[in-house]
Amino acid sequence: MAWITKPSGSMKIARRDEPYLTPAIAERFTREILPRYEKKQGALLPLLRAVQDQWGWLPWQALTEIAAFLSLKPADVWDTASFYEEYWLEQPGAQGAMSKGKHVIAICRSVACEVCDHSKITDACRDKLGIEVGETTDDGQFTLMELECLGSCDTAPVALIGHTLHENLTPSSILQLISDAKLGKLDDHHHH
Repeated sequence: MAWITKPSGSMKIARRDEPYLTPAIAERFTREILPRYEKKQGALLPLLRAVQDQWGWLPWQALTEIAAFLSLKPADVWDTASFYEEYWLEQPGAQGAMSKGKHVIAICRSVACEVCDHSKITDACRDKLGIEVGETTDDGQFTLMELECLGSCDTAPVALIGHTLHENLTPSSILQLISDAKLGKLDDHHHH
């Protein structure tokens, strides 16, 4: 039986002249973020998030720029970005890719949140928005996701809306957050 190989070594990477890792992001990370870490690699997750916040996703070119900036192998950056579900490695809405709403609601489904019945939170969102996990509302306002662990087990059940963690959720509190987001009263770009 012949092995079927992928031509990854000769794969063409879509490139553009403008960098995804902009000089402004690079300068801010060099000044403010990198000094906080013993090794440059420690800044990988915040840098992935910063670049994704700027462009809405992380194309391969962005991952290679981040790898060069942090002196890492592109494969290691890809492995990290593809491990975490909150990073978008396909352009939202592109052929075959999930679209991404203005407000991304990511409900934690870890063991602690499961014990605290996170499914009631997910069900409330499904009913209110009329979508399933992994879908975006027709008006492009909301995307519903579930993530493995948001690291706030003591305040379960929890969800991220944008970058803001919401703790001790109930079906009624998540519905209030959705209403607030619809009215523009929700700061879902707050950074921790």
